Formats: sequence, structure tokens, C-alpha cells
Amino acid sequence: MIAIETRSLSRSFGKLIAVKDLNLKIPAGAIYGLIGPNGAGKTTTLRMLAGLLEPTRGEILVDGQQVNHDWRDLQRKIGYMPDFFGVYEDMLVWEYLDFFARCYGIDSQRRGQVVTELLELVDLANKRDSYVQTLSRGMRQRLCLAHTLVHDPQVLLLDEPASGLDPRARVEMRELLRELGSMGKTIVLSSHILIELAELCDSIGIIEKGDLVISGSLTEIRQHALQTRNLRLRILTNLDEAKSILQSQPGVNNITTVNGEFEVEFHGDEESAADLLHTLITRGVRLAAFQEVASDLEEIFLRLTKGEVS
Repeated sequence: MIAIETRSLSRSFGKLIAVKDLNLKIPAGAIYGLIGPNGAGKTTTLRMLAGLLEPTRGEILVDGQQVNHDWRDLQRKIGYMPDFFGVYEDMLVWEYLDFFARCYGIDSQRRGQVVTELLELVDLANKRDSYVQTLSRGMRQRLCLAHTLVHDPQVLLLDEPASGLDPRARVEMRELLRELGSMGKTIVLSSHILIELAELCDSIGIIEKGDLVISGSLTEIRQHALQTRNLRLRILTNLDEAKSILQSQPGVNNITTVNGEFEVEFHGDEESAADLLHTLITRGVRLAAFQEVASDLEEIFLRLTKGEVS
């Protein structure tokens, strides 16, 4: 089932095109990461999905239901957490959540239970009677996430949820998002912390200047982006002879020696890499290791946003 779908979603501000013909399909229960440099259109996209910004053109569907100008029927399905979340500092933590529970029309008998459950979920139960102004940045972020969850939405839209957090607070936020994902929530989050998205997300989309460059699982994106593979070989036979054999093989572009091992730039797919391994063995090259060096998300992002891959 598709939780969120966009069809040619676009938004302009005068002559500036912030988002252009965005087509997304995000399955229910997925954790989807939206990556892009500053000004790429991430926040504009999330604000349109949240119903806070009207598209210039295009369609948005949530759970297969087309969203028009009236979001009232869908408000309870969506929770939105902006990158800068204002809080009422002179409130107690429980009062803050209780206030928003009232705004969503949750009755008095249920509100207390909701507040208690959310504080336990975000690990703030021990701060229940503290003033919001006494909380650290990481605690405030978790409180704001609890606010987003007050009405138990199935879709969460989180704009830079780990922004400004220290390493420990980022780990805590990441574990919390994993837990929400295990509860069946569909999560769409933007971030510039690429390593964390790679560890957390089922799939990602890379957006630049309002255009969706690519979307899919990290494996799919890596296969598309990295037409040149980096192979690492540890060779036990004569190195000069092995290097000569390697240089004569199709797809081998460059060979360097790193810590006593060969690193080979190889242009080809997995089948071609397997053929290369077979050739080396049949030519008498003794190998202790033959492996692909996986490129990280940062390298993939840089390649795609520099236009190195069509």
C-alpha cells in the first residue's frame, strides 16, 4: 500500500521554482529520507505534504485519497515537525502535551493516558513536572516529536529532526525513529546528516534545485550512481605480473597500491566483476581477497548532485 504519492507536484515563488514536477511513491510503514543541499526544496516539499503550503500544480495522495484544498479529513493521519519548533517555555512538560491534546479534541479521560504514554515513549517521563525552559536541546526535540504524535498520526513528516543535536542526542533520536518505524508509522524526514539517513532509512530521494535527481533504496541508488566500482585485491603471487594481467583486462581503468593491496577502478556490473575474478584465477593469479569497496552515501550524493551521472 502506498502511504504518500505525489504527481507532478510543483511549487513556485514568483519566478523561483522551489519544487518541480516531483513524483514520489512512499510505501506504508517505510522510513524515507529526503536529501538535498540548502535551498534544494526539501522543506517546501514537506510543507506541501503537511498541507501548510498549497502547490502551484500537481497532486498529493495520502492513503490513496487525493488531497484538495480541504485537509480536515486528513489532518489526523499526518504529523508534521518543522526544523524550528516553537515551544511554550513557561509550561510544564505535561501541560505542553496536554494543551495540544486538547487542541486535537482528545477527551479529558483519554488525555492523561496519552500524555503519560508519549512521555514514556520519548523517554521524558522523569521530566513530566519540569518546565519546558529547563530542557536541553535534545529533550526539546523529543518533546516536539511527542507533540507531533499527540493525535496518533500514521504519517510523520519530520524536517531535520536531528538538527543542532549533539552526538548522544542524535543517537537517541535515531533509536526513537526506529521504534516509531517498528510501530508501523510511515516516516518522511529530511536531513543533511547523510550517514544517519543511510543507517535509518529504507529508501531515500536526492533533490537538488527542486528536481528529484533519484529515488529508491540505497542499494538501487548505489548501483545507478556508481558506474565505476572500486575493487580491493590482496594478491599473493608476483605483484608486477598480476598488475600487468589486470591492466590488460577490459573495464580496468586505474590501479593503485594501498597498504600492500591493489585498489582497482573498474567500469562494469557485478557480472563483469565476476568475469574479472575468473580470468585472474585462470591466469594463475593467487588471490587472498577480492572485494568491492562500498561507497558511502556522501560519495553517492556528491556524484549525483555534481551531474556526474545522467
